[in-house]
Amino acid sequence: MSVIYLLISISIVVAIAFLYAFIRAVRSGQYDDDYTPSVRMLFDDELITKTKTITNNKEEQKPI
Repeated sequence: MSVIYLLISISIVVAIAFLYAFIRAVRSGQYDDDYTPSVRMLFDDELITKTKTITNNKEEQKPI
């Protein structure tokens, strides 16, 4: 029965340590990223550059 009290006390200490680490990370600004989630869907998977052809002087988009 004393083992149960020991395990409960250890688990409470570990939970408090994780709560402290989480609060410290939030206060330091580790999770502050307001820009990236709003524009993530606008970024393409491949990089596209604009180049001009000599023959017809129209811009073509070629993936790199």
